[in-house]
Amino acid sequence: MKLGLQLGYWSAQPPVGVPELLRAAEESGFDSVFTAESWGSDTYTPLAWWGASTTTLRLGTAVSQLSARPPTTLAMAALTLDHLSGGRHIIGLGVSGPQVVEGWYGQSFAKPLARTREYVQVVRDVLARESAVVNDGPHYPLPLRDGPGVVGLGKPLKPIVHPLRADMPIWLGAEGPKNVAQTAEIADGWLAIFYTPRLAGMYDEWLDEGFARPGARRSRADFEISATVQCVITDDVDAAIDRYRPSTALYVGGMGAEEKNFHADLYRRMGYGQVVDDIGRLFRAGRKDEALAAVPDEMVRETMLVGTADEVRGQIKVWEDAGVTTLMVTARDVETVRAMGELV
Repeated sequence: MKLGLQLGYWSAQPPVGVPELLRAAEESGFDSVFTAESWGSDTYTPLAWWGASTTTLRLGTAVSQLSARPPTTLAMAALTLDHLSGGRHIIGLGVSGPQVVEGWYGQSFAKPLARTREYVQVVRDVLARESAVVNDGPHYPLPLRDGPGVVGLGKPLKPIVHPLRADMPIWLGAEGPKNVAQTAEIADGWLAIFYTPRLAGMYDEWLDEGFARPGARRSRADFEISATVQCVITDDVDAAIDRYRPSTALYVGGMGAEEKNFHADLYRRMGYGQVVDDIGRLFRAGRKDEALAAVPDEMVRETMLVGTADEVRGQIKVWEDAGVTTLMVTARDVETVRAMGELV
């Protein structure tokens, strides 16, 4: 089991104390640190800025949104950061959701699986630098030959900079069965959110489907599963659950449209279908306090590591036995970071 530090995306202001967290993580034997993005702070700027003070941590994005950058732009950022960090970058990608893709980036959300497959292939072609990058796919055509305003003078190119690693790892954020299976087929790792060991058997079926496909990139033996998890070492479990209850309610009820919310779908698969419907209805009605009250304790607790140090140590073993290779910790205090380093 390895440890990662998930710094996430910023809220209204940049977070404070990040250099101290990174120092504690590195001293405590953490393997990696990750940044995220939604529709505010981006992934690469904070990762490069804060990562410059580290020497051993792998630097990952969890996740960079596909619609935020063309695949060649993502590959440029990745090969640049990989050189600057001495080969420590992990590319983490995800499709986000239609509210962000169409509302913030002004792009179509259609065919997310096909877009992901094509995007990853273009990134790999750039990093391989074996020839000029040409892509005949419908989502990221290179060169662009037709369409409004196209002059038809596009030239196939390959990166000027020689990538430090042609096989830079690409991990994918995925929640549904088809997306997780494709992740196992084409990626080097899975970035799991709201993971619960209780459903490990179901996740294994999805992953095994991808591993069994012809041409699958990896097998179970060399595939990484990195699960984001809130970690609270405390004697007051009820207070810890209350602390994270708003986040659960927000993602289930407010981070997606009524017609398409991948987080809500994930919790439905956990068996919280009626609760999810109630939370969503209350959120859409502006009754957020009632939405929070509708979140049962167990719905929050089963995606967390929470309790005394001995209890958390036992929970870590359960997650490891379920197949998780990295716990991506969301801790925001040095004490929790150091304590997790001692427990793993």
